[in-house]
Amino acid sequence: MHRENLTTNVHVFVFFFALVLFAGSLAAQDEEPFDLLIRGGRVVDGAGNPWVRADVAVRGDRIERIGHLPDASADRVIDAEGLVVAPGFIDPHTHAVRGIFDVPTADNYLLQGVTTLTEGNDGSSPWPVAEHLARIAELGISPNWGIFAGQGTIRRTVMGSDDRDPTRDELDRMRTLVAEAMQQGAFGLSTGLFYVPGSFTSTEEVIELSRVAAEHGGIYISHMRDEALRLLDSVRETIRIGEEAGIPVQMTHHKAISRDMWGRSADSLALVDAARARGVDITIDQYPYTASQTGITAVVPQWAQAGGTQELIARLRDPETRRRIREEIVYRIEHDRGGGDPANIVIGLCEWDRSLEGKSLADILAEREIEVTVADAADLVMEIVENGGARAIYHAMDEADVERIMRHPATAIGSDGGVSVFGASVPHPREYGTFARVLGRYVRERGVLTLEQAVRKMSGATAQRLGLQDRGLLREGFFADIAVFDPDRVIDRATFPEPHQYAVGVEYVLVNGTLVVDGGEHSGERPGRVLFGSGRR
Repeated sequence: MHRENLTTNVHVFVFFFALVLFAGSLAAQDEEPFDLLIRGGRVVDGAGNPWVRADVAVRGDRIERIGHLPDASADRVIDAEGLVVAPGFIDPHTHAVRGIFDVPTADNYLLQGVTTLTEGNDGSSPWPVAEHLARIAELGISPNWGIFAGQGTIRRTVMGSDDRDPTRDELDRMRTLVAEAMQQGAFGLSTGLFYVPGSFTSTEEVIELSRVAAEHGGIYISHMRDEALRLLDSVRETIRIGEEAGIPVQMTHHKAISRDMWGRSADSLALVDAARARGVDITIDQYPYTASQTGITAVVPQWAQAGGTQELIARLRDPETRRRIREEIVYRIEHDRGGGDPANIVIGLCEWDRSLEGKSLADILAEREIEVTVADAADLVMEIVENGGARAIYHAMDEADVERIMRHPATAIGSDGGVSVFGASVPHPREYGTFARVLGRYVRERGVLTLEQAVRKMSGATAQRLGLQDRGLLREGFFADIAVFDPDRVIDRATFPEPHQYAVGVEYVLVNGTLVVDGGEHSGERPGRVLFGSGRR
């Protein structure tokens, strides 16, 4: 018995000695310097909680500690006194493939605090998904990168730009391509029902494809069929798709276009509220500007674009068809994206005649000594299309609608922009300013949002929508995607006449624990990673 007790005591001693050694090793580990320590900032966690004063410690690519860490040391210490420490911003709607291979550092986004970009919106995506994501990974970029599968791209792959319903075999083929894209890592299905060939797609066809995305844990994100006179019908259609397909829905870049529709965002948001009240998982994103940007064909009727550009040009060469197209362009300038005035449509990128860039249709007509009328502007639009097309900026929204949509609790922030090649063309200022503009204009200057609301709309809300389990919030163990900015100075500087101006006030940005913006300057680091949807196999 004595020998057994002695043996037991020895085992107990060894056990406790091991515990002491283990505790000592943990203490020693705690005493090791962190890689980076952000000290004394106002921490806004991205979930909407009130800010707290805290230190944030990073080791490797993760946030290791958040709290009062007076004895902590680090290889690099950032004094964040007077600054806000927030999750890196996540953009749910970009066309960043436009420029990312020219500027893999994506300076215009990183200098706003954006750490994750999503491509493949408005129904158009790089294809195949797996090949594109592999190319991004090989390139090495500064932000993280995700993608949606474009329904328009899938439809065009299977049946071209035809204005017709698919056959049963074609629909099955599209279902298969949606499933493949989801398995390759897409976050969901995007549509551009305003654009060809999405505009030729029935609601029922979209529901069928959305069901496939839902089976793989994806979301449905849509540029709706119309954001002008048929806005409310388009919102109803979007809600129906989500409800019948059983899929989370995001109405992207929500807006009310045309003077005829100013104020009607109150009605569109009421439809969203009613849908959510009965259990439809529908959310919104928007950019904080009263002008949109897309191709000049936005004022050309979709039926005229069936079959592609060459078919459109052929129709323009037929006098009777040209007359019909002209009438519809006149109508769209008066009651849609033209906002009733040719001066509201400004040419952006125009590769065949760079001298037109930055000029409105009214400016171009006046330079030619042609009377500035809507009819003459319609003729100019057709001329631009025939010569190679252009992107255009459309000033046709109201500030009151922008603010009303922004306040809505289901609204997140997205840029709808591309990666800018500094100084090239005349892009929409949203490419340089979206996120800084929300913080500077709509939080600090106008008080539309609180700081905590704005940060949530730019980080945690989108992470939740995309199903990102370890990004979008400041939490121990999460990836260290972090933006540190001066709340008294952060602002966009890009304007419509002079868009190539970086935002100011974002002092430090980390992507996966690496400083990409240091002291307000891009460091040149490219630590971004490809992010995958939950359906990836």
